[in-house]
Amino acid sequence: MSLSLSSYPTRFAILTLLSATTVFFFYKSRRHLSKRLKSLNPISQNPIPKTPRGKIFFISQTGTSKTLAKSLHSLLNLNGFEFDLVDPKEYEPEDLHKESFVIIVASTWEDGKPPSNAGFFVDWLTESADDFRVGSLLLSKCKFAIFGVGSGSYGETFNAVGRDFSKKLKKLGGFEVLEVCEGDVDEGNLDEVFGKWSKRIVGLLGNLGENGGDMGNGVGDGSEDEAVSEGDDDEEYDDEFEENNEESGIVDLEDIAGKGPSRKKGVNDKLVNGKSNGGTVNGEKAMVTPVIRASLEKQGYKIIGSHSGVKLCRWTKSQLRGRGGCYKHSFYGIESHRCMEATPSLACANKCVFCWRHHTNPVGKSWTWKMDDPIEIVNTAIDLHTKMIKQMKGVPGVKAERLSEGLSPRHCALSLVGEPIMYPEINSLVDELHKRRISTFLVTNAQFPDKIKLLKPITQLYVSVDAGTKDSLKAIDRPLFGDFWERFLDSLRALKEKEQRTVYRLTLVKGWNTEDVDAYSSLFGIGKPDFIEIKGVTYCGTSATSKLTMENVPWHSDVKEFSEALAKKSNGEYEVACEHVHSCCVLLAKVDKFKIDGQWFTWIDYEKFHDLVASGRPFTGKDYMTPTPSWAVYGAEEGGFDPEQLRFKKERHHRSPRQENGS
Repeated sequence: MSLSLSSYPTRFAILTLLSATTVFFFYKSRRHLSKRLKSLNPISQNPIPKTPRGKIFFISQTGTSKTLAKSLHSLLNLNGFEFDLVDPKEYEPEDLHKESFVIIVASTWEDGKPPSNAGFFVDWLTESADDFRVGSLLLSKCKFAIFGVGSGSYGETFNAVGRDFSKKLKKLGGFEVLEVCEGDVDEGNLDEVFGKWSKRIVGLLGNLGENGGDMGNGVGDGSEDEAVSEGDDDEEYDDEFEENNEESGIVDLEDIAGKGPSRKKGVNDKLVNGKSNGGTVNGEKAMVTPVIRASLEKQGYKIIGSHSGVKLCRWTKSQLRGRGGCYKHSFYGIESHRCMEATPSLACANKCVFCWRHHTNPVGKSWTWKMDDPIEIVNTAIDLHTKMIKQMKGVPGVKAERLSEGLSPRHCALSLVGEPIMYPEINSLVDELHKRRISTFLVTNAQFPDKIKLLKPITQLYVSVDAGTKDSLKAIDRPLFGDFWERFLDSLRALKEKEQRTVYRLTLVKGWNTEDVDAYSSLFGIGKPDFIEIKGVTYCGTSATSKLTMENVPWHSDVKEFSEALAKKSNGEYEVACEHVHSCCVLLAKVDKFKIDGQWFTWIDYEKFHDLVASGRPFTGKDYMTPTPSWAVYGAEEGGFDPEQLRFKKERHHRSPRQENGS
């Protein structure tokens, strides 16, 4: 049978075949064209791409890094990427968690230090990376890449700044999309190396836009030699943390342990500045060995002589910037931006489970070290403190008036680290501070009752009361003395004899001492303190000597509940007077002394205190009290935050109990 083209079924079949063939070749040609266009212009891969945005920071001293950063900025703009070129001295580092992509072009200056325009930026990053309270998820949404500019002739410090930036950003949860590229100005090919690196950045950003902002675990520009960090720094971090626990040195009450030399590297067998690490100075035993001194100075501590120290408290920086003061500002009216935190003794007689130093500081039952002159300690402390204050000039938020006030300290918190009362000349040191009309808040760990008895008038004298029973005190404070409990009770009795303001300082540790309301209450009658401060423990990392975790840190609601129960146990002798939510701290005060006609008088008239000291006549804590402002009183809407300050809330990444339970 012959095929007739005129038949309807045949014509329909042929037309259908032709239509299908046409559609197939059209679709195939369109895909080919699309691929071709993508290869010619990576930016056109998606008609409506999610264009990555970010910041380019230049850490520059002579202008080399700034010039490179400008060229990269131009290249990214030409390729359709919206990046801002930023001088870090004009940037608020606490906004870093808001950035999705950060590029840093960083020069390394003399001795491996960063250029001056990144001073505050680097300090903030260092403090945050070493502060376990900040959390390793702070920068979890931030991707970053770093190009280092250095001179190979500097040896070990070559590009140290760029490497340090990488390390700290990763520690805060940032994702490094490219390993640090290290340019050498001595090689003569810096522009060429930077040009190749810049092209890789463009490729990465193109891929980032194509994937809707998800970089995944190592996405590059498609080249075979792509080098992308995939979070393999965990092992490195563990090693660092182990070293940290061995020789980290001593850390401030509002900070946490930093990094020090490791025994594994044999550093203890070395000579430092020509001196053995045996801890002797001119034949006398020094409390701070040369190695510990070097470690502390690297962390930002200023070591005074052979056994004292001073450090700028984070609350001092906060109030200089108008962001609120510490709990002592709310409870007692100190000016945090005019407060110097120091100690005449870096040594201690306890090894507390919540120790900020992880027990790497000197310990001892008596003073066995070389002793420095108290006047020299005070002079040097003020000098070093004011120098640190001056370094805050130009930091965002710091005003000239506040900075000028900060250069004249009016308060001294003798609570930096260690046991200040161990210093044999503590009375002379206190006298010297008072002569300069600098108030004194001294904290002792209740193991030297005789020293407390001999102590001259202090603006406010604290005793740490870390537990209510002998067994729990031994478990928490781990004292060196065998008769620690007797010394503890004798210290409370000695406190009772003081006429000036006295405080019990309670540190709550969940699972350790938060159930001891009755035991704590029984201690009130022994020392009869004017005030009782109750503060949640600050987590400072787990180590071989301390197994505390975030589970041991109480919430402010827990501290409030405990404080209210403790006040109730006192049968009206004490009431909850103030709170500072930011510090997770609550204050109980003696009702018959500091509450008059329903008004609390927990604040201090500091000028009157100095006049009373200068008079030489006996006086009591009631003689220099002054009214507490309404915003600092317990239950106030402000939560202890001074309304004259500009509130700045950090974005936290720790999970609350409600989040953990899925509610």
